[in-house]
Amino acid sequence: MPKRILEGVVVSDKGDKTVIVKVERTFLHPVLKKTVRRSKKYHAHDEANTFKTGEIVRIIECAPKSKTKTWEVLPTGSAAQA
Repeated sequence: MPKRILEGVVVSDKGDKTVIVKVERTFLHPVLKKTVRRSKKYHAHDEANTFKTGEIVRIIECAPKSKTKTWEVLPTGSAAQA
């Protein structure tokens, strides 16, 4: 099964080698038929501490790195993986 790739905004870079990424998704409400926005925060591994708060990043699933980290930040030049 292919690894999921999500795009979001870094909301925190306080941890060492960790960033928190907020990913927003939109969907149609089943009853109201309105577009609804939902967001979720993911802890992602950032080996070089290169990404700062406010940057838009892409994250990819990986094997668990810690209790909460199961995502890695994709390097900026990896458009070939998409």
